[in-house]
Amino acid sequence: MLTGDRSPIRAFESGKRKGTPKRSGGGPYRKKRKKWLPILLVIVLVLIAAAVVYVSTPYGPSAEARAALQGDDVVAVSQTDDWIEFEPIETEAAGTVKQPGVIFYPGGRVKAEAYAAFARELAETGRHVFIAKMPLNFAFLGQNEAGKIVDAYPDERFVIGGHSLGGPFAARYAAEHKTDIAGIFFLASYAESKGDLSGTSMPALSITASGDEVLNRESYETGRAYLPADARHEEIKGGNHGQFGSYGEQGGDGPASISGAEQREQTVTLLAAWLDGIKPVQAAK
Repeated sequence: MLTGDRSPIRAFESGKRKGTPKRSGGGPYRKKRKKWLPILLVIVLVLIAAAVVYVSTPYGPSAEARAALQGDDVVAVSQTDDWIEFEPIETEAAGTVKQPGVIFYPGGRVKAEAYAAFARELAETGRHVFIAKMPLNFAFLGQNEAGKIVDAYPDERFVIGGHSLGGPFAARYAAEHKTDIAGIFFLASYAESKGDLSGTSMPALSITASGDEVLNRESYETGRAYLPADARHEEIKGGNHGQFGSYGEQGGDGPASISGAEQREQTVTLLAAWLDGIKPVQAAK
């Protein structure tokens, strides 16, 4: 006869062992984490506040640029939510509006209105000029703004260009819409890999200024490889970065030895001559 413990068999017990001491206080690591959380929160809030201030305080137009927003019997000026338009008024003396027209992308954190004097003077040479308005004044948020203008004026052909940060995103648009764009130009700017136009025959013009200390020269030189082989490169002696627009001094820029009006005149002269060399044929859609 079998003998031994006849207690009922108990189900397998799992979970906490009896007598296991409970942790309390979270240990030194948790205490340190609690100590740093308020500090990290303050840092994040400060960074957010700084970003908001940065975005909400763009370079605005000078008095000269604001005056250029007024139309007259030479150039009609109008605005929409998406662009500012400068249209030459056709007269017997002035002749008809020339093709192609011009779409312009502003520099980063610069309001579109700050380029009104430049756009108006270019329009006075007979070109239909548009300055695209960028979301929060940053071209990387509005790369395809040119498409709105192209769609609104299907019977016209356009070149596209930009100043500073506007240039790379103008190039990206051109690279993705080669049949809609007749040429590309850069003011103190350059193309990069996502705006590679090196395999095209698209007319290209790059204008820089000798006193520009904002333009990244290394990136500019690298960007030459992304342009067509026959791209033109011009430099304005005595000019600087900010004077391609009309918004006052730009932080980090070099001093200019010529006036903003002189730099703008040279820029418009170079652009007008380049535009005259582009065949006025309608782009294929």
